[in-house]
Amino acid sequence: MRFNYLIIAAGLSLSACSMFNTQEISEPFDDKSKSSDNNFQSYSGKSVLAASKNTSNFRTVKNINHYVRGIMHGLIDNIQYVNSQTPIGVTSFVFLDGDYEKAPLIGNQLSESFMHEVHKFGIPVIDFKTTDYIRVAPSGDYIFSRDFLELKGNLPIKYVLGGTLVKLDSGYMVNARIVGVKSKAIVASSQGFIPSHAVDALISSSLEDGIPLVQGEES
Repeated sequence: MRFNYLIIAAGLSLSACSMFNTQEISEPFDDKSKSSDNNFQSYSGKSVLAASKNTSNFRTVKNINHYVRGIMHGLIDNIQYVNSQTPIGVTSFVFLDGDYEKAPLIGNQLSESFMHEVHKFGIPVIDFKTTDYIRVAPSGDYIFSRDFLELKGNLPIKYVLGGTLVKLDSGYMVNARIVGVKSKAIVASSQGFIPSHAVDALISSSLEDGIPLVQGEES
């Protein structure tokens, strides 16, 4: 009887171990080890919101600023002449195969994001769209303008950051460079990729819920 008891006990022990191992394997996988603050251009290509039904773990959605940060680091890696004493201007990005006088929404947002990143690196940024006065109106108070007649023409900008975009199936290739205003020489260059999901998150301000508004005539 003692021998049979030991056999039964051993069987129960193996069964418990088997159950424990099965439960351990079914635990949700923590993918945090794949992310890194230094890897700005990393992108899995899969759904960034994939999550387990039994856990709150999920991949963080990366916006355009995340990818601009990586491109900016590429510029800093090979930059020349530009320093804390050389004011810089940042312009809109345009499509390489399009009209260089028409910037898309992503092109204007890239300009805004790069202004932030350049300033963070200690390089003086001049916002040439700032007027000399504040326009007070019923709809709001304004200091910026895109009318060149309202802007100064003589600004101490020595270098300009700008670039082009190329549309790919899965996103946008960004070609960024810093150019001397007088010399036209490229003093820094960088390339990066922005996936479509980050660009698709932008919503044009020209639409209201996707439906254009039309003012009707009074009867």
